[in-house]
Amino acid sequence: MSALRCKTVWAVATVAGPALVVSAWLAAGHWTAETPRPAAMDKPDAPHLPAAGAHPGAHRSQQTGAGPMITRNIAGVSRLRATAHASSASAGHAAQRRQAQAHQQAALSVYRNPLRGINGLLPERIDMGVDFGGSGPVYALGNAVITHAGGNSAGWPGGGWITYRLTDGPDAGLMVYVAEDVTPAVQAGQHVSSSTVIADTFSGGDGIETGWAQPDGASAESQLPAAGGISGDGPFPTMVGLNFEELLQNLGVPAGNNRTQPAYGLLPANYPTSWK
Repeated sequence: MSALRCKTVWAVATVAGPALVVSAWLAAGHWTAETPRPAAMDKPDAPHLPAAGAHPGAHRSQQTGAGPMITRNIAGVSRLRATAHASSASAGHAAQRRQAQAHQQAALSVYRNPLRGINGLLPERIDMGVDFGGSGPVYALGNAVITHAGGNSAGWPGGGWITYRLTDGPDAGLMVYVAEDVTPAVQAGQHVSSSTVIADTFSGGDGIETGWAQPDGASAESQLPAAGGISGDGPFPTMVGLNFEELLQNLGVPAGNNRTQPAYGLLPANYPTSWK
């Protein structure tokens, strides 16, 4: 090769070399920016990968419908809570029924029908207590102590007013009254049982009334604020009167003639909630 030709080749190489390097560098940058993607990545309905640094949970929630799922879960929890509440309420009612049945059985084992000796017993209305017509002996419900026995008490037609405190059975401690057309057959302080005649009823036109009395024996329980403060002016039947009437029914006494009507007032906590 001639010296002239060698110089020419060297000159071309000297100029072309840097150009090739620059071209190669530019091509490398172009290839890096335009790296080919799989065909699926170009489809409009294809899933997109999360950007670098994005929280995968947030992206997943957006793409997989986590919002509706959470809503469904909340609804499910609400249904579960409602079911649990209904089950709890049902269990509570069942427990009350069992308690009432146990109370009833205990009462029937120690108390007896106090009006079993009355001739022509006629059930009348339920008011502060329960009214009856007829004549004959009235017994105590069960073991008790007489706290008052008077034949002339103001405010009660006929004047009679007898009270006794039960000392046995599920209602021990509660006070009972017998009033109106009655003549006492006992004295205060006397201990009695279900076999003791405590009064004789007479046909005075008013009949007799019996029910729950106030703790001090002053009047009917329904007149106390805790029972609604309902006196002889009504409205009737009272909750307290209805409660005592249910006890009498379970002992064999006929039902009062207004027992299916709405009851008024309140039933204090120390009285049996139900006899049914």
